[in-house]
Amino acid sequence: MKSVALGVRREKTLTTLAGRLARLDRELSEKDRSDLKKAAGDRSLKQIMNDLLDAVDPDKQQTKAREIFQTKTPSAEQVKSAAKELAKAACLPFDYPKFRNALIDIKKRNEQIIDELSKDVVLFAGGDATATERAHRITDSFRNFIEENKDELTALQIIYGKPYAKRRLTCEEIKQLAEAIEKPPYHLTPDLVWRAYEYLEKSKVKGAGPQKLLTNIISLVRFAMGESPFLQPFRETVDERFAAWLAVQEQTGQKFTPEQAEWLEMLKEHIATSLRIDVNDLELAPFYERGGPVKACRLFGPGLSGMLETLNEALAG
Repeated sequence: MKSVALGVRREKTLTTLAGRLARLDRELSEKDRSDLKKAAGDRSLKQIMNDLLDAVDPDKQQTKAREIFQTKTPSAEQVKSAAKELAKAACLPFDYPKFRNALIDIKKRNEQIIDELSKDVVLFAGGDATATERAHRITDSFRNFIEENKDELTALQIIYGKPYAKRRLTCEEIKQLAEAIEKPPYHLTPDLVWRAYEYLEKSKVKGAGPQKLLTNIISLVRFAMGESPFLQPFRETVDERFAAWLAVQEQTGQKFTPEQAEWLEMLKEHIATSLRIDVNDLELAPFYERGGPVKACRLFGPGLSGMLETLNEALAG
């Protein structure tokens, strides 16, 4: 996107951008689409994608050349000129900083899965017998949910380590898991289950904190299954694994510059909120503000992709 804004109009750049916009479009709410349309000068995201693809379509280029030069048989130079006009028009929305920033913000918001299902209300207080009964009912219901859905939901298959499950969790699968526990007959949310465990087993539970990430549901499932003796926010688990990973790197003689260490911290934070990281994610905030994929390649060299996969494995498991 930044390349397009700077005037790069290569076919690969335009088609790649169109493909990424299409992927983002599948995740958008109607409000997101409306906001982007306003920021793009009243052009919808689908229209922008179509215009980008039209700009590299030989048939569209021929048609545009015939229209511009008023000829049935435009020359190669005329077609090339028409292609530039199509690309210029297709890329016009990216000249607007407001549109580029809106795209980046929406992409970041969709990648970092915040729990917006739970409401902050007092459900458990003091040593009330009713509150204890309610907390037990919630945790029992959560365990029943896991048992009844362990062969159906991909996220549970992966956490359970089913041999036929995919190896890695995705943000979408975590969202599906959170939505599934909210439905009848469970009517649960990650925050509600967390507070029930906190009420019943306070010595084993750490608070989820003010930023309730849906990735915490991974910690909940592992605790409920008995795979983890303590319930702590997923971010803290990632922090601990990151510290262990750094220690191993140090033992093997790997040293990082202050700038590399700063980038590693950002990579770790992204994994804590979004489960994994790949090179494409480096075009998002906060990475793009520090130079994006190009800067990361300069810092970590040709082994960047391999290092990202190593971090994914070490931190998210």
